[in-house]
Amino acid sequence: MRKRKILIKIFFILMTLGIPQFGNSQINDENIRLKVLHKNVVGKEFVFGKWSEKGGTETSLTYLGILKTNKGRTYKIMNYIWTWGMSYRSTSRILVFNDKNQYLGNYYAPTESSLPKKIKDGILIFANKDHKCDKKIISKISFKNGLPKEIYVACNNTYGYNLVFDGTN
Repeated sequence: MRKRKILIKIFFILMTLGIPQFGNSQINDENIRLKVLHKNVVGKEFVFGKWSEKGGTETSLTYLGILKTNKGRTYKIMNYIWTWGMSYRSTSRILVFNDKNQYLGNYYAPTESSLPKKIKDGILIFANKDHKCDKKIISKISFKNGLPKEIYVACNNTYGYNLVFDGTN
């Protein structure tokens, strides 16, 4: 009986120390995204939280701007980098919102360097930042015909990668 009480106490201590960190990052994630969208500042990186080797997470958001379709639909595009873990791991995504700042889904990006650089003249621009890729090759993606299910980003003349849209519906 005494062992059980000790295990229960340990469980609650771990829950108190560990879960809020993950819970808050998930809860605040939507709030910080909306905060950046409301600021409407294109190209500025906003950093929330602080990663360190001892723990903690960090979220970096960069609003790239608006892409419009030929049918008048508007998409707001944001780069997202979430840094976590003792070994400084990160998850990178391209977030997509509608004109009412409602989250529609994301494109998973394999690395931070595979995120788009900017939006210019209604085109999403990917500049090769990875040292393995040809820096002269720039991928330009149009949303004129709607939200692409996949985006192909060229690395060099023979190799590239696909970014697949993962929607909320």
